Amino acid sequence: MKEILNTLYVTKDRAYLHLDHDTIRMEVKSETPFRMPLLHLGSIVCFGDILLSPALLHRCAEDGRSVVLLDQSGRFKARIEGPMHGNVLLRQAQHSAHANAARTLSIARNVVAGKVQNCRQVLMRAGRETTNAADRERLAVAMAAHAQALMRIEQQETMDALRGCEGDAARAYFGAFDAMVLEDREAFVFHERTRRPPLDRINALLSFVYTLLRGDCVAAAEGVGLDPQVGFLHALRPGRPALALDLMEELRPILADRLVLSLINRRQIQRDDFTAREGGAISLREKARKEVIVAYQQRKQDEILHKVVVKKVPLGLIAHVQARLLARHLRGDIPDYLPYLYR
Repeated sequence: MKEILNTLYVTKDRAYLHLDHDTIRMEVKSETPFRMPLLHLGSIVCFGDILLSPALLHRCAEDGRSVVLLDQSGRFKARIEGPMHGNVLLRQAQHSAHANAARTLSIARNVVAGKVQNCRQVLMRAGRETTNAADRERLAVAMAAHAQALMRIEQQETMDALRGCEGDAARAYFGAFDAMVLEDREAFVFHERTRRPPLDRINALLSFVYTLLRGDCVAAAEGVGLDPQVGFLHALRPGRPALALDLMEELRPILADRLVLSLINRRQIQRDDFTAREGGAISLREKARKEVIVAYQQRKQDEILHKVVVKKVPLGLIAHVQARLLARHLRGDIPDYLPYLYR
């Protein structure tokens, strides 16, 4: 089993990162508040105006360590990495499967089924925990919509129909999302999913955590030797990591959405942790971003049973396990791609 490689998240504005032998050193206004050995560092994620030395970038490229650049709001800007590695035959099999409409639809069906089932599990858990009858009813309606979607998924014969089925489930899920918010509902009001830009506090939290998860899924695909740009559910677009977005779908409910709800319901994130920007965009303040990042890293350490590999796996490794299962399917070792189902 591959160990979890740590990710260094840098949020301090105008921080300067440079290489000091086999150590990363961070300087801020002539002070050195942080050092970290490179040995167990898998990637570096920089938020906003962060400076990196050429020597550090060269070393990261040589070691296969990615550097991801995001803006202050957590929106993806660039990814810096070294030469492409991995099994060219596996990538060839991936491209061949993508060119086969039947295989693409089969993989996409299972991705959507995994996502819908995991969303339903999140709704069911919230339904058990709430004491509000009206919220319980809203959650029950959303659960029923997901149960219906699961029955319809196998019947869809085109990608458009499958995406339509997924969209119906997503609308039901986010339509009941605020019923899972237990604290300060006046501040954490939520009507619908808005992304570019997020227009309320919950959307800002969701977008931020999804950005973190997306980076992990890109790394998982590349770690197995797959092309993160060639997915099956998500359409191909220049610069879009379609396969990473596919891998995200099963993990969003359990790794991202539940984390967001926990942060709100435990009052770790509160109404004053956000700021409004021009155009109505809402974003997290720097201190709150750090709080979310720490909680996300801790959540990734939680171990859960993976029924396919029949062992407990840290949540942070589920994307790597799923990428490996997809690779086995593409090689012909197993007949179907098996999604991760949360229990």
